[in-house]
Amino acid sequence: MTSMEQTPKANRVHIGFFGRCNAGKSTLINMLTGQPIALVSEVAGTTTDPVSKAMEILPLGPVVITDTAGVDDTSELGPLRINKTKELLPRMNLAVYVLKTDATLTAADMEWLGLLQRQNVNTLLVLNEVAGITADSYMAQAGAVLGDLNLAYIGADLLKNDKQRVILEKLGSMKPKDGEDEQSLLAGLVEPHDVILLVCPIDEAAPKGRIILPQVQMIREILDAHGMGLVVQTEEVSAALAKLGVKPKMVITDSQAFDAVAQQVPDDIPLTSFSILMARFKGNLKTLAAGVKAVKNLKPGAKVLISEGCTHHRQCDDIGTVKIPRWLKQAGYENLDLQWTSGGAFPENVKDFDLIIHCGACMLTRREVLRRLDVSEQQGVPIVNYGVLIASLHGILDRALSPFASEL
Repeated sequence: MTSMEQTPKANRVHIGFFGRCNAGKSTLINMLTGQPIALVSEVAGTTTDPVSKAMEILPLGPVVITDTAGVDDTSELGPLRINKTKELLPRMNLAVYVLKTDATLTAADMEWLGLLQRQNVNTLLVLNEVAGITADSYMAQAGAVLGDLNLAYIGADLLKNDKQRVILEKLGSMKPKDGEDEQSLLAGLVEPHDVILLVCPIDEAAPKGRIILPQVQMIREILDAHGMGLVVQTEEVSAALAKLGVKPKMVITDSQAFDAVAQQVPDDIPLTSFSILMARFKGNLKTLAAGVKAVKNLKPGAKVLISEGCTHHRQCDDIGTVKIPRWLKQAGYENLDLQWTSGGAFPENVKDFDLIIHCGACMLTRREVLRRLDVSEQQGVPIVNYGVLIASLHGILDRALSPFASEL
């Protein structure tokens, strides 16, 4: 398996294919990928639930493509399918909207093109040229209606493959508006030959035979920057520092080991965590750092949402359901009304919560994390990241955030 194929879904550009039933969405996906990923039929409504596939498409690189149900599905389950498609919009970085040139624009088309624009999704209009009607002639008629949307468009007979490269190159030139493909975990922090000490506890919660995704990503970014990474467990931090002979540029630890690691790392060596770096990489560290101030206002009965972006099997000492509640209680915040969400579930209405505590979001796209931050901000609910919260509860918040002082 190549490194591209192993790129985490959360770090890929997500491209959604939208349009009416039988517009040619599935045919276009199969043509672009060169694989029969989507089921194609002349029967309207063949695609029911969204179908996603992670792959590499040159010149785009690693992507996740998603085929969706028709936006005009009038079957008995049509409204449910359309709602399911709408739920995908916050995750999409790019969109392809497919129209047949022999079909006039409908209210459903305009509604969905408007939704994509309001969601800030860069959209390519692909005109499926049928009945001898070219894309240019279609736009000459529909351009006045579509003008305000300022859409890039391209025409192709989707039953042929002669436009495959042209469409791919057009997509490749369209950058996500959220900068999803430009983010870096260690941006501005690591230079060639810098030594970075990574602390990766191997305990009951650690997956068997491997390390977790943020740790893998950190090692790769250190290598990309031509830095030197040394990986140890919590108990070996002091020995590693003694054997190095030089001070590391930074120590990055699992947030759960903050207390034990901080006791071993001299104050003149910067110390932070994988989770805090993830907050900076995927979201807005300034917002998440500010959110921790709300912890001191928590009273018995306060409603707190603990949200995780993945659906991992919970261990006996799980961080979200066991450790964080325990640390909050030890810090004097007792009898809180704790609620949990995981995976893609995140409530649209959070105004009844006094605080949201969110994981590092290694399994979510940056776009989705920013959406969750926006939902919280718009409803006036403070939100904090796991790593920031844990550092605060252990009394080392200022130290953990010091590498990013200029950004806060």
